[in-house]
Amino acid sequence: MGIKDQFQDKADELRNRAQTGAKGAKDGATERTAKLQEKSKRRPQQQADPVRSEFDA
Repeated sequence: MGIKDQFQDKADELRNRAQTGAKGAKDGATERTAKLQEKSKRRPQQQADPVRSEFDA
């Protein structure tokens, strides 16, 4: 294996690692966004419950 091949292999390896890392980061961000959206949907209901219980009493 020549020096050129060694450097090309290393470049390919680093490129693959970078792509894998970027994909993982994107997946993680998507998951966190979905959780935050779900939490924000529940929040108004949670805040309204004490008010409802006050009027029901």
